[in-house]
Amino acid sequence: MDIRTLKLYLHLCDSLHFAKTAEQMHVSPSTLSRALQRLEEEVNAKLLERDNRSVTLTHAGREFKLFAEQTLNHWGTLKHSISLKQDVLRGRLNLYCSVTAAYSHLPGLLDLFRQEHPFVEIALTTGDAANALVEVQQNRADIAIAALPDPFPSSLHFAKIDDVPLSIIAPTIRCAVQQQVSQTPIDWSSVPFIIPDHGPGRRRADNWFKQMGISPNIYAQVSGQEAIASMVALGCGISMSPVVVINNSPVRDRIQLLSSPVTIEPFELGCCCRVKRLAEPIINAFLEVIQTPAM
Repeated sequence: MDIRTLKLYLHLCDSLHFAKTAEQMHVSPSTLSRALQRLEEEVNAKLLERDNRSVTLTHAGREFKLFAEQTLNHWGTLKHSISLKQDVLRGRLNLYCSVTAAYSHLPGLLDLFRQEHPFVEIALTTGDAANALVEVQQNRADIAIAALPDPFPSSLHFAKIDDVPLSIIAPTIRCAVQQQVSQTPIDWSSVPFIIPDHGPGRRRADNWFKQMGISPNIYAQVSGQEAIASMVALGCGISMSPVVVINNSPVRDRIQLLSSPVTIEPFELGCCCRVKRLAEPIINAFLEVIQTPAM
């Protein structure tokens, strides 16, 4: 049980709507559900009753709401008292992430951080997510948002923020590729594939080809998931892409999701920094603020 979890719970008590609370508190629905489950395990009581149409507080839920409100009030008073006696955190935080992450995950994280540390300057650089670890290792970025690679360097620290599912994507426009994926069954070995040229996305693609037992028809090897989505939308081929990339793409109406014959392991998305820099005040403060219950 922590302050962030209590804030999630109180918001849910007011909204009585899981989707609304998840969106407004910048967490995934699964994160919110797991946070509630852990609270109920710690309290040893059911706090909310929910079905397909409604969410209601139980008697224990109403009592715990009062406790959460009092705890947050005391916490606010304590923070204010401490802040009057200490210097405000100031400085610069260099962040690196993909364009998609800048739309999908970073706003919520920065909102939380700026509430706690409004005088820290944020410098943002966007680029291929597959290059995120290199940016951190070479000290061009203090923290980067990246998918957890395998293997993960021991010199880096990873703080998970979300699970990101992947899907096979194809064009919706009338073209040769669209006709190929309209066949039943799909001849996966003949359809042109667009794949990442390196990084966790490339390893997912290679593993998928191995599981399918096919020798892929590679149309292109591309840097950046956003560029891959654009090429698929233009009818150049199909690919494997994080669903969040498609949901935030300006060409999403030209892309369809295909069912994969085999399971695709989701990305673990998180914030990375060098282990040696964990004690630095700004980096430490950022990682503390973003630690939602699922991270």
